[in-house]
Amino acid sequence: MSSCLPWYLSYPLAAAAVAVLSGGALLYHYQCEIIYPANFPEGSRTNVAKPSQYGLPYEDLTLVTPDNVKIKAYLIKHTDDSEARRRPTILYLHANAGNMGHRLSIADVFFTKYGCNVFMLSYRGYGLSEGSPSEKGLRMDAQTALEYIKKHQVIGETKLIAYGQSIGGAVSIDIVARNEDQFSGLIIENTFLSLPKVIPHVLPMISRVSFLCHQIWNSELMIQQITRLPVLFLSGRKDELVPPGHMQELYRRLDTTGNAVWREFPDGTHNDTCLKPGYFEAIKSFLDGIMTKQ
Repeated sequence: MSSCLPWYLSYPLAAAAVAVLSGGALLYHYQCEIIYPANFPEGSRTNVAKPSQYGLPYEDLTLVTPDNVKIKAYLIKHTDDSEARRRPTILYLHANAGNMGHRLSIADVFFTKYGCNVFMLSYRGYGLSEGSPSEKGLRMDAQTALEYIKKHQVIGETKLIAYGQSIGGAVSIDIVARNEDQFSGLIIENTFLSLPKVIPHVLPMISRVSFLCHQIWNSELMIQQITRLPVLFLSGRKDELVPPGHMQELYRRLDTTGNAVWREFPDGTHNDTCLKPGYFEAIKSFLDGIMTKQ
């Protein structure tokens, strides 16, 4: 039997091969632009809302990372230092589009309704921060923020909870796993197992070359290094970008002596889970549990 393909099959197969190879080349060379769309929505690199627009007290900070990149951050803190010391501090690590200013409405809830101090930053390459985003860079940015918090004369004495949405959840898992003794809790929303494992769902046309993804964010491995902290999982069951099964598997892989709390929102999609009834009530209950624990 001849091993040659019929002529009428060779063209579509060749076209498919070219498409896969082209997709692989694009994924390998431009994945940071795809994964970290810092210019979206329009104006995100130049327009960053200020906490004062929400009536929040704040400090506008510039942090310098070990590789000499200047990143912008807001510290939203109670003006009464004794009150600030009694309250928890949220390290807010945002999702992969926009900047910290786009998340101020959520920071407002944390501060105004639940009395938390909030530390939030725009990753490198986002908002008014310098540099270009990458896994290595965002990890360094989060570590720089943590070190600033822990050296602060007021919030350095507070209970610190990392809160991350989407890729911010991956950053949160990573920073907590590497510094568990510095944290009192972790909250993640609609986060993935790893970027290579989410690519087939988000970009099925290049699923065969997902191994070329060098931005990994291996949350399924890192979450297993968290062994004592309470963790709150917030899962939108209609998430169209990250399969909800990823959050379930992260929950399954966590083995901690702290509470592992699962809350799901039947109508929550990737970007609107935080708007669903019961979302902030779940966070409030979780925070209350941390604050009552000695």
